[in-house]
Amino acid sequence: MKAAVLYGKEDVRVERREIPPVREGEVRVTIEAALTCGTDLKVFKRGYHAKMIVPPAVFGHELAGTISEIGAGVKGWKSGDPVVVANSAPCGHCFYCKNDQENLCDDLLFLNGAYAESIVVPSRLVQKNMLKLKPKTAFKDAALTEPLACVVQGLEELQPRAGQHLLIIGSGPIGLMFVALARQAGCVVTVAGRGKERLETARKLGANNVIDVTHKSNLVEAVRAAAGEPFDAVIEAVGKPETWEAATQLVRKGGKVNFFGGCPTGTTVTLDTALLHYSNITLLATFHHSPKAIRKALEFIESGVIRAEDFVTGESSLTGLPDLLKSMAAGNKAVKTLIRVKE
Repeated sequence: MKAAVLYGKEDVRVERREIPPVREGEVRVTIEAALTCGTDLKVFKRGYHAKMIVPPAVFGHELAGTISEIGAGVKGWKSGDPVVVANSAPCGHCFYCKNDQENLCDDLLFLNGAYAESIVVPSRLVQKNMLKLKPKTAFKDAALTEPLACVVQGLEELQPRAGQHLLIIGSGPIGLMFVALARQAGCVVTVAGRGKERLETARKLGANNVIDVTHKSNLVEAVRAAAGEPFDAVIEAVGKPETWEAATQLVRKGGKVNFFGGCPTGTTVTLDTALLHYSNITLLATFHHSPKAIRKALEFIESGVIRAEDFVTGESSLTGLPDLLKSMAAGNKAVKTLIRVKE
C-alpha cells in the first residue's frame, strides 16, 4: 500500500509498504478521510515524538474510514462498518485509569498511520476507542473527533459557566474548536489570534470579539487595549512560553488559566508569584483526551455543532503531503487540510 513514512526531522517520504496482517482482536480500516494536525506538524519539525511515534513509522493520526477486515475474536463489528478511530487507548488498570484520569494513563497505546490507504487497529483501540458512525455522518467530519476530544477534555477540566467571559489565545484549529464549544456552553468568547481567514472563521463560529494581534509586539497590551476588563478564564492554545506568561496577566482575580498548548521540550516560563498568589489564580494544563471525551466529541460532530466545512480549508494528494508539511512549517495558515489517500 502507499503510505507517508516519517524518517526524521522534516523528512516524510511517500512510499510503498507491505500491507500488515490483521492479528487476533484487530481490524483493518480502509481510510476514507485523513486530516493534517498541529501535533503532526510539530512532530514533522522535530522528527519524533517521545510518547507518540518513533521513526521510521507511518505518519498521521486523525482518520475515519470503513472496516475492511476483521481479526479472530472480534465481536460486534462487521466489514463495511463506518468508523472513527482515536489515536490512543488507555490500559484501564493503572493508578490514573482507576482514578478517572485515563488521559494520563501510564501505558497509553498510541496509533499512527492515518496518511496511508489502510491501517490496522490494535485490539485495545478496537475495544476502547473505535466508534461506529451514524449512516449520514461524513468521514471528513468524523476525522475531527480526536482533536475535538482534546478540546472537550480541556473545557471539562476548566469548567466554564454560562455567561462567563473567556479569552482564547490562538486561532488555529484547536483555538477555533474552543470557540465553538465555549459558545455552545453559553460563554462570551474573545479570540486573540492571527490570520485573516482563521479570524473570520472564529467570527463564523460565534466569537463575540476578535482581536487581530498580527504585528503586535506585546500581546497583553494589545488584548487589554481591545477588551478592557480581564477575563474569567483564559485558554492558551498556541504553545509558546510567552503566551503562557501572557495568559496569567489577562485573567481576573480568582480566575482560571488553562495552559492547553504544549510548549517545545526544554522550554521554561517565568510567572509572577505575587500575581498568582494574591489574585488567587488557578492554573491548569490539559493533556490529551479520555474515552469519555472521544464519545462526547463525536456527539458534537454528529449533532452538527462541529463541521468539517468550518475547519478543513484545503485538500492535498498523499503524494503532495511532504511539500504541504514543508509549507505548513514555513507559515502556511491553512486551518486543516484533507489528505486524499486514494489516488
